Amino acid sequence: MGHSSFIDPHLPLIDLHRHLDGSVRLETVLEVAAEQGIALPGSDLASLRPHVVVEGKAAGLMDFIGRFRWLTAILHDLDTCRRVAYENVEDARREGIDYIELRFSPWFMAETHGLDPAGVVEAVADGVVAAERDTGVRAQLIGILSRTYDTDTCHRELDALLAHRDHLVAIDLAGDEQKFPAGQFREHFKRARDAGLQVTVHAGEVEGPASVWAAIRELGASRIGHGIHSLQDPELVEFLVARRIGLEIAITSNVQIGVVDDYADHPVKRILEAGILANLNTDDPAISGIDLRHEFEVAAPRAGLTPAMTRQAQANALEMAFLSDAEKRALLRRSSGTRQHPRYGQEAQ
Repeated sequence: MGHSSFIDPHLPLIDLHRHLDGSVRLETVLEVAAEQGIALPGSDLASLRPHVVVEGKAAGLMDFIGRFRWLTAILHDLDTCRRVAYENVEDARREGIDYIELRFSPWFMAETHGLDPAGVVEAVADGVVAAERDTGVRAQLIGILSRTYDTDTCHRELDALLAHRDHLVAIDLAGDEQKFPAGQFREHFKRARDAGLQVTVHAGEVEGPASVWAAIRELGASRIGHGIHSLQDPELVEFLVARRIGLEIAITSNVQIGVVDDYADHPVKRILEAGILANLNTDDPAISGIDLRHEFEVAAPRAGLTPAMTRQAQANALEMAFLSDAEKRALLRRSSGTRQHPRYGQEAQ
């Protein structure tokens, strides 16, 4: 696999913000739908693709999220959930990814066919563990609470996740940050933190800095999904830098959803220049029609990043990862270990 100057082969290639249910292979969607008699808006790749994959721009966040329904339509049983999870890790391997954190909402995955959400968590974990063994990719799971359902449903979703707490590394809050502010989920995140889980929260994607502050102060987030509007508040920037709270950036996703007008307008360059810990991620590869290499080699330069900046983002991803320092060092050694990382490359031999 050839390396571009935008990806450093001596550092692990890491994706920390990828929705497992937004990464279903279209081939799998077609195959399972045909077997199960599930109605789709297209019967082959060419006719299905326009309903799932965004060309240019989506008509806003809800149009983007609406495309998920064709990916979750095939989740008719737990075996299919397991298969989709397994294929997610296989696809990561194909992209040359060394470590990936996959996030999923068990309620969202269970909904279409009335599956048991706790069963979905177990099936996804099974698929990921098997794929880790077969591919050599290190993968961890983040459980999503879908704020759009309501706070009661999110308690039940959290119950399903905590039933298999040992398979998870963190909890996330995703969905409509405008209508369902972080403050409504304080109790949920206290339960998650008490169970020893890390916290990352979708915030500052559509809303402004107040949403990011709430994720940190009310939910205990140590990482933020997107957070691209953080620069509007100098005090927040200072806080993010001082506390090393990482922003999980997804350039193409932001452009497609329309939260930034164009690649050239994306604030990622200014975020990195401000000294904020930020990395590059895919978000929903099946819907965006991209992979992680695209984000480094195509999206990043379009957003004005230099190879030195993408290298910084790649190094930041290792620091931001929900791994112990020992695991980070092991990952770095596996990636060739010839290059020093400012934090993990100094250990005594």
